[in-house]
Amino acid sequence: MKIVIINYGAGNIQSILFAIERLGFKAILSNNPKEIKAADKVIFPGVGEASSAMKMLVESGLESLIPTLEQPVLGICLGMQLMCKSSEEGNTEGLGIFDVDVVKFSNKVKVPQMGWNQIYNLKSPLFDGISENEYMYLVHSFYAPLCIEAIATTNYEVEYSSALQKDNFYGTQFHPEKSGDIGEQILGNFLKM
Repeated sequence: MKIVIINYGAGNIQSILFAIERLGFKAILSNNPKEIKAADKVIFPGVGEASSAMKMLVESGLESLIPTLEQPVLGICLGMQLMCKSSEEGNTEGLGIFDVDVVKFSNKVKVPQMGWNQIYNLKSPLFDGISENEYMYLVHSFYAPLCIEAIATTNYEVEYSSALQKDNFYGTQFHPEKSGDIGEQILGNFLKM
């Protein structure tokens, strides 16, 4: 199986590589459109600020490629947010895969949300064998509100979409690669799709 992690300069890529290796697979890092298109599975990571990450995607020509991919694609953290219509962070236009706009938590809560929080209302094969209310690791100041494409919910000030799915595209606001055995099982479920 060919697993490609999109390398566009906005990622915590090492921890994802190690998690995939622990599952018994090898992944390659690439920003080459041909290599990404030829992959069986694509992981779209992201850590940092939305507008500068989007600028890097545009500069590498990947903003037009990603929405056309037909294999399973998993966006993680900022990767998921960039797959949405837009983000309030840097007033950024997203890839428009998920029909939701990313917004900022209010000043009433500590931002970023950093640490462990529960996921529930699990609605996808991505969560096969995962119990409701498991804890996942999150670090984020912006979130995707609940929407029709939500496949997991988390509560921090408000209930929001902690995972999204549309067709072959999946996104998790949490970091499965940093969420212990349960997170690795979610990554494993994605790789089995």
